[in-house]
Amino acid sequence: MATLLINPIAFSIGSLSVHWYGLILGLGALVGLLLAIREGRRFGIMPEFFMDLLLLGVPSAIIGARIYFVAFMWDDYKNNLLDIFKIWNGGIAIYGALIGAIICAIIYFRYRGYNFWRIADICAPSLLTGQMIGRWGNYVNQEAYGGPVNEFFLRNNLHLPAFIVDQMNVEGVYHHPTFLYESLWSLVGIIILFILRRQKFLRAAELFLSYFIWYSIGRFFIEGLRTDSLAFKGPEWLASMVNGLWKPMEWMGFEHGALDPNYGNVRISQLLAILIIVVAIVLIIVRRTTGQAKEHYLDPIVSTKAPKDTVPEATALDHDAKVEPVATPEHREENAVVEDKKE
Repeated sequence: MATLLINPIAFSIGSLSVHWYGLILGLGALVGLLLAIREGRRFGIMPEFFMDLLLLGVPSAIIGARIYFVAFMWDDYKNNLLDIFKIWNGGIAIYGALIGAIICAIIYFRYRGYNFWRIADICAPSLLTGQMIGRWGNYVNQEAYGGPVNEFFLRNNLHLPAFIVDQMNVEGVYHHPTFLYESLWSLVGIIILFILRRQKFLRAAELFLSYFIWYSIGRFFIEGLRTDSLAFKGPEWLASMVNGLWKPMEWMGFEHGALDPNYGNVRISQLLAILIIVVAIVLIIVRRTTGQAKEHYLDPIVSTKAPKDTVPEATALDHDAKVEPVATPEHREENAVVEDKKE
């Protein structure tokens, strides 16, 4: 039998049940917001800008994530349309969330007069942080796990704590905690992004694209372990190519998660991860070679709709530098008069 250590419902207010899944997603969004605000201040961007972005972006991400999932699982929802809105039961796709959030961001940034790439760079670590924390919602719901695995492997090889190992006991069978693998992968990615964004060679858009590259690499390999992947029936050459790229996992002793061949032979998230990695690398190269990437990450960020006397705090030469007020001749004369009066 399943060993569900945590009640998915955190607490109830009357007939309203508040689920851990929603609270964890909210925590991820909040921490991501704080990171964006902190970095935004270095460029003279007000916190309210990111607060408004969160208020618009979270609903857009949730809608995009749900539409993406339901679109590929339509047969399960077409006769139960009300179930489409029950996101607390799980069933959202991170790539769909990113699509929804990016569409919202493009519109919002243009409305506020900011270059999309510059703000997207600031938000990259926040996105990865939200994903890192949000994956623990899958832990509570006991979902998005990988294929069967020996209990000894989890306790003795990976040295995982009991609360994780026991939660991965689904109907008497232990499974790979893929939520944990992805969360740890995201944590390492956050550290890498923090280091990258302090480098003078980094150009605009490259931190955001690096986030996509890093996350997609991890998602490609971790997705192959899962048993609930969205998939489709593709040509054999495509399935063979994807499986061939996943071979390093087999060399390390991992096995593919079960995937019903009647359902599909190509995992959508794996294929999308490959495409994202290729597109992101090509974009970086093209932007560099064509001169589109003229701005560096550390360059000041200016809104085309901001007052002309607004000067960003960050500079390309010293990201942490504070601009000291310069005394004009008039100010020096005024100060001299004041000093004379004091004497």
